[in-house]
Amino acid sequence: MPDCVIRNGLIVDGTDAPPYRGDVGIDHGDIVEIGSVEEHGARVIDADGLVIAPGFIDPHTHYDAQLFWDGLATPSSWHGVTTVIGGNCGFTLAPLRSRDADYTRRMMAQVEGMPLSGLEQGVPWTWDGFGEYLDALDGHVAVNAGFLVGHCALRRYVLGDDFARESTPEEQADIGALLRESLSVGGLGLSTTRSVTHTDGDGDPVPSRFASEAELHELCGIVGEFDGMSLELITTGCINRFSADEVEFLARLSVAARSPLNWNVLGVSSDEPDRVDHQLQPSARARELGGRVVALTMPVAMDMNVNFLTFSVLWHIPGWRPVLDVDVPERIRRLRDPDIRSELLASARTSRFSHLANFADYVVGDVVSPENEPYRNRAVGEIAAERGRDPFETIVEIAAADELQTTFWPGRTADGDDDWKLRGEVWERADVMLGGSDAGAHLDRMLGAPYPTRFLADTLHGRRLTSLERAVHLMTDVPARLFGLRGRGRVGVGYRADLVLFDADAIGSGPAYARYDLPGGSKRLVADPTGVARVLVNGRDVIVDGTATGELPGVVLRGGRDTANAAR
Repeated sequence: MPDCVIRNGLIVDGTDAPPYRGDVGIDHGDIVEIGSVEEHGARVIDADGLVIAPGFIDPHTHYDAQLFWDGLATPSSWHGVTTVIGGNCGFTLAPLRSRDADYTRRMMAQVEGMPLSGLEQGVPWTWDGFGEYLDALDGHVAVNAGFLVGHCALRRYVLGDDFARESTPEEQADIGALLRESLSVGGLGLSTTRSVTHTDGDGDPVPSRFASEAELHELCGIVGEFDGMSLELITTGCINRFSADEVEFLARLSVAARSPLNWNVLGVSSDEPDRVDHQLQPSARARELGGRVVALTMPVAMDMNVNFLTFSVLWHIPGWRPVLDVDVPERIRRLRDPDIRSELLASARTSRFSHLANFADYVVGDVVSPENEPYRNRAVGEIAAERGRDPFETIVEIAAADELQTTFWPGRTADGDDDWKLRGEVWERADVMLGGSDAGAHLDRMLGAPYPTRFLADTLHGRRLTSLERAVHLMTDVPARLFGLRGRGRVGVGYRADLVLFDADAIGSGPAYARYDLPGGSKRLVADPTGVARVLVNGRDVIVDGTATGELPGVVLRGGRDTANAAR
């Protein structure tokens, strides 16, 4: 007999089947009946006029630290996300020797844009092993959260400060033993990075970038000893184009691990129509070898801003970091130098970050000085035309007047009809999964967390590139199967009652805005949802009509206990 009945909603069950109207009966967090469900004194939720869908699963987040001060994983949960996967890109907070806590905090602040004050004040740092980290979160989360084991943490734990080299056979065995232990206590798999963009708090390559291919293959073999595991990997080819060696490398890692591998993120543009097929070559090769490689791709444009004061994507442009990595007065002097500015602009235009060189399309955001106030929310190109100056010179002068604190919003790229048509086709590919939000990271610079509601709004009222049931399937059942999550991702009897109820006519997201609510008062970007009526995790309300209930029904997902080998 159900203890809760959600009555008369339009059920979109996550399987890609057509929607149907019915009731959902829940008992002790499980879905026990679907169809016409009798009440018998149960709590009743009226879902007339609402869609009942599985809670969304975000496969690529960095909520590893934030969950300690925000168990609701906001703003993701506001937008219907009920399960988050952390520990991506090779970065986790465990395993951790106490001597390395400061290094880890500074690395996470640098590479994932987490405020150092938040890491220092909002995280207890009381664990050593991976299981102790998971235990520290148990009972304190409102959403379900699972974590891959980060390669950087493994190497730092074993090698300490001497990580900037390949490991010896003995050290490699120690790193492997540490991974085996971490997986045995609940890790969902292994993540690593080989990307040249990933540097630590000292500006040096992060630990995993020094690992040999032999080390990584051995670690993947250890992953293969366990059921229900996953791999996640970032290489330079994820940003540019995979080399032939990388294609083979990714495919063979999946085979060695007996697990699916996902990488982040597949950009789609009609200017490069062959890019998708090229970047999916590891998937094709993996199939030939008996493995599986999946590309993450975002179904909506991500909000992103930059400034010239703190670390941002601008620092990744070749030649820019040496100019920017000085004190503010010297940085302003360099940016105002016409010769240096010319060199920076030329480098940006000829690099893989060429889209960032369109300074005329930037929009001025937050400003500090009164003289910049008239420029708020205006395009730099317009201001440059009024001044009779070059857009890059104009943006530098605006920033200099604010001691470089001005926020700028770059214009969107690959945003035409042909680009979106191509994206719609990509979503139908079996080797592609929606995700890449980076939620929990780059908190004051990027906002990808609202992608579920924005994608549904676009599906129902915008470009209409796919159906409602397909959109829900791509954000629920597909990631649940990839990670082998038991009883998640569908509205079905025997599944856990992770559900989102929303108004199909109103679903969407508001614009990004800043909140200063992190530990230490640091800034982050958020966006409010529209049309989300209720979010349930394991059968209990965590959000009702936009208000958090204070309930903490989420579970820390552990590999083996909460995963199966269904993803293979």
